[in-house]
Amino acid sequence: MISNQILQNTIEGLKGIARVELCVMDLDGKEAAATMDMSSCSRAAVDFAASPADSQEIQGYQYFKIYDEQQLEYILIAGGTGEDVYMIGKMVAFQIQNLLVAYKERFDKDNFIKNLLLDNLLLVDIYSRSKKLHIQTDVPRVVMILESGNGKDNNALELTRVHFGNNSKDFITAVDENNVIVVKELAETDTGGKEIEKCAIALNSFLQKEGIKEIRIAYGTVIHEIKEVSRSYKEAKMALDVGKIFFDDRDIVAYSELGIGRLIYQLPIPLCKLFIREIFGGKSPDEFDDETLTTIYKFFENSLNVSETSRQLFIHRNTLVYRLDKLQKSTGLDLRVFEDAITFKIALMVVKYMKYMETLEY
Repeated sequence: MISNQILQNTIEGLKGIARVELCVMDLDGKEAAATMDMSSCSRAAVDFAASPADSQEIQGYQYFKIYDEQQLEYILIAGGTGEDVYMIGKMVAFQIQNLLVAYKERFDKDNFIKNLLLDNLLLVDIYSRSKKLHIQTDVPRVVMILESGNGKDNNALELTRVHFGNNSKDFITAVDENNVIVVKELAETDTGGKEIEKCAIALNSFLQKEGIKEIRIAYGTVIHEIKEVSRSYKEAKMALDVGKIFFDDRDIVAYSELGIGRLIYQLPIPLCKLFIREIFGGKSPDEFDDETLTTIYKFFENSLNVSETSRQLFIHRNTLVYRLDKLQKSTGLDLRVFEDAITFKIALMVVKYMKYMETLEY
């Protein structure tokens, strides 16, 4: 159903062109939109709706019926009589009827995309409805999810639609009150996924300029069949969640960049606690002092390179070796040995994951 505000904007614009007063009423004679008060026409509009005529002149006004799929939807009243007013009224009625079709198709597409994202459609329905709605089924697409710090109180959805314009190939919708979802069609030649990365950066920049704060954008992998849109959506959702835990310094996260983080995210908490207890006893690996933790993270950043780590920490190589030896004595893990370093790195990520999950419980 088209909104009354859209109807109001439409007839005001048409009045400005045709210089004819217009009013749109529902079948009960209630005003939906008007450029002047025509409440006196209410009774006549109800009588006209019940008549077989599609247009009629009544007491100095022209009345027209507006249909939606052969179902009477509105009564249009044009102020004045004569051939010119009749022609203008017919044109306005035709314009509103086309608006009804366009908005209904948009609603149907939005509804279809939502059900597609949520896996609520049978395979045969996906292809039959795609054909009916004129949606291509075999083009590359990717799903992008946008979340902002303002939550449901901002207009991120409408601003995102403004940013993408009237591109009928992309779909912007929402399945809950917190996230905006973009199903983006990509060029066939974009094999490396560079287009979606540029698109995410541009959208982030646009929304920040419009005053939307704390934006996080995540996207899944490129799919080539419409039936796989839900998979890209699930990947984007995981990228959004995992990004908050392990990539909290990034505004934009791709599913393909999650690495081991997406495996840890799927571990049950009891198993995580058991792993930490077996490796470190009763101590958590993030309980070391700041100096030790800084040394550990910097050592990982430099791919276990002692010389480069000591240079970036502005300490002597022997001082770094001393710290690593001290850590080995307290944990039994030598970070200079690849397997021990991997164990320690995973442990730090597991602890970070557990702490994040604890915050969600409160």
